[in-house]
Amino acid sequence: MKKLKSKYEIFREKVRIVLYGTNTILGRMFDLVLLGLILLSVLLIMMETVQGINQKYHTQLIICEWIITIFFTIEYILRIISIQKPVKYALSFYGIIDLFAVLPMYLSIFFPGASILSVVRALRFFRLFKILHIPQISHQSIQLREAIEASKEKILVFIYFVLISTIIIGTVMYLVEGKESGFTSIPMSIYWTIVTLTTVGYGDISPQTPLGQFIAAFVMILGYGIIAVPTGIVTAEFAKSSLKNNAVSSRKICRKCNSQVHFDNAQYCYECGTKLPK
Repeated sequence: MKKLKSKYEIFREKVRIVLYGTNTILGRMFDLVLLGLILLSVLLIMMETVQGINQKYHTQLIICEWIITIFFTIEYILRIISIQKPVKYALSFYGIIDLFAVLPMYLSIFFPGASILSVVRALRFFRLFKILHIPQISHQSIQLREAIEASKEKILVFIYFVLISTIIIGTVMYLVEGKESGFTSIPMSIYWTIVTLTTVGYGDISPQTPLGQFIAAFVMILGYGIIAVPTGIVTAEFAKSSLKNNAVSSRKICRKCNSQVHFDNAQYCYECGTKLPK
């Protein structure tokens, strides 16, 4: 019994090295093969939606998708049994994506067409950053994540403002234009406002009165500003994160926030903007 357990532990260790050991030759080879299969799987799903190709090679496409799905299923099971904390992996971002990568084909047995959802396998390309081990990419991805996290409150407030604005503008357009111009209800008017505000402009509904056209022009101009605001928020936080990561601990101490992390030749604190002592 002890001998069997020992062999099982050895097996788990070897599997763990291949699946998680990106610094090993076998680990990197497996990850590259895995990425190749993910790309092939996504291409097969796309080809299946092309009518001419699907009619001619439908059986072959399905067989290839099932082969790849079985491979991913075995890989998912091996990841669970080889890791020390399988529950943590199963509930992690990569664990959930790995599970969703295999479920659609099995669901297609009961719900025809569900196999198209296998395209979520494309999310597994996030492993590419882990495999390549490029310091610049890792550093930039960390800075981008920090910038988005620092911006989320501001962006939420901004989205709240946009939602309120669309409701108000949509209601006004419903009153100004009415059903004759296609603004049959407030929800339909809000739909037009969102489409116009995002500068998409499908053209299925358009104002006919001079006042309505004036409001539409105002909404279009406002749309460009709305596109720029979240971009500016994230960019500012990204620049702030870059400065923080590139700065060094200095002997200058900010009188207001007591920050010491800034360049030696800095004149103002990057945290609060207070003039630093000489």
